[in-house]
Amino acid sequence: MSKSFDELIAVMARLRAPGGCPWDAEQTYQSLSQYLLEEAYETFDAIHAAGETGDTTHLTEELGDLLLQVVFHSTIAAERGDFNIDDVAAGVAKKLVLRHPHVFGDAKLAKAQDVLDNWDELKVNERKASGTIEKINESRLDEVPVHFPALLEGLKLTKKAAKFGFDWENVDQVFAKIEEEIGEVKDAVTQKDDENISEEIGDLLFAVVNLARKLGVEPETALKKTNRKFRKRFVFIEKELKATGKTPEDADLAEMDALWNKAKA
Repeated sequence: MSKSFDELIAVMARLRAPGGCPWDAEQTYQSLSQYLLEEAYETFDAIHAAGETGDTTHLTEELGDLLLQVVFHSTIAAERGDFNIDDVAAGVAKKLVLRHPHVFGDAKLAKAQDVLDNWDELKVNERKASGTIEKINESRLDEVPVHFPALLEGLKLTKKAAKFGFDWENVDQVFAKIEEEIGEVKDAVTQKDDENISEEIGDLLFAVVNLARKLGVEPETALKKTNRKFRKRFVFIEKELKATGKTPEDADLAEMDALWNKAKA
């Protein structure tokens, strides 16, 4: 390992050791799980911020925080005799070599999709070879974790179903489905059926996720980008209003809409 990485390992071990940090010493796999998730999302945001600005300073920091979670878990594991950071690194290196036979072997995989398809097949073969006891699934869709964010879960579910031929033939059919779902939302609103409105909104979002998939767009990333754009434009509105001695509470919709259009320009 590099000097800086070895130093990180040593610092984490010192924090966990007697006389170290009481908080760090109390942590477990379970207690750290929420922080791992938070750091992954913060890294996700930093990636897109770097793509917009070209500044990777924040990305460097967030990747460091994410790496810390891996080191933290590995330090706990080493104390328990479960595994250590070298086992983690060795395991992923071995996996990368085995799942890239077109790079480290003689396999011929010309397209990215061929690589992905072969990756899935190799995963299955590895489980069988290792004797891993696989969870018995009632459905092929059980392979998609239920704890994924909703957009990502929807994308994964429909990708999985599409592999077995359960999919629209073309994008126009998805557009038609979206229009159908919009009509059903309008009907539910007209009927003032709150429970059905919620269900129909879900169906509409699911149809849009399918549109994104058919067009090769990752919906979670696309929505995150739009969220960031909305933040920036609303901040612009707030600053413009502040310059005139106003707040959003003091302004009417027409004034804020005009500033929104100015922000877009």
